[in-house]
Amino acid sequence: MGLEEWVLSIMEKLGYLGIAFLMFLDNIFPPIPSEIIMPSAGYTASKGELTLIGVIIAGSAGSILAAMLFYWIGRKVPQQRLFQFIERYGKYLRIQVADLDKALTWFNKHGHRIVFFGRMIPAVRSLISIPAGISRMPFSKFMLYSSAGTLIWTSFLAYLGYHFSENQALMLAILQRISYLIFALIALYIIWWAIKKFYPSKSNHNQ
Repeated sequence: MGLEEWVLSIMEKLGYLGIAFLMFLDNIFPPIPSEIIMPSAGYTASKGELTLIGVIIAGSAGSILAAMLFYWIGRKVPQQRLFQFIERYGKYLRIQVADLDKALTWFNKHGHRIVFFGRMIPAVRSLISIPAGISRMPFSKFMLYSSAGTLIWTSFLAYLGYHFSENQALMLAILQRISYLIFALIALYIIWWAIKKFYPSKSNHNQ
């Protein structure tokens, strides 16, 4: 049984709870990607077995629960112990110390807004919550940014599966273009941040 067939079988047996469970796993165990889970859920909704709104709510809930878990791990577990744990056991979760280090660097450079964008980036999505917890980002603000990014991403993937799952080539092409757009927006934000940081406005110079 392939990964897509396994995902569909979980949804058939558990319905919305299965979607939430799978999206929770997506954040905990990255090899189970939301790019398969949510389009498959959208496809199931298109067959009338589930509703599209229910699929989006369930997927978002599972993903946000995982984000909350990682946030509180980052907040409560000492950073050195966290790195030691990942160095020893990260291979079982397909997470490397370098991945967490990269997420910390991104967060330290770009602040709280990266939580919003990070929820739409596969490699970053599962880890960006830890730096938010480590830095003690206000929980209400974390939930706002994380929930907004998650809702946008899960809605897009579910809608894609709902309307285009019969045409896999078109669906993959759309997903690829959207991924490029997200990375382009992040790149533009990084460029803007770098200009603002290293080339302050003339008014700042005159003060």
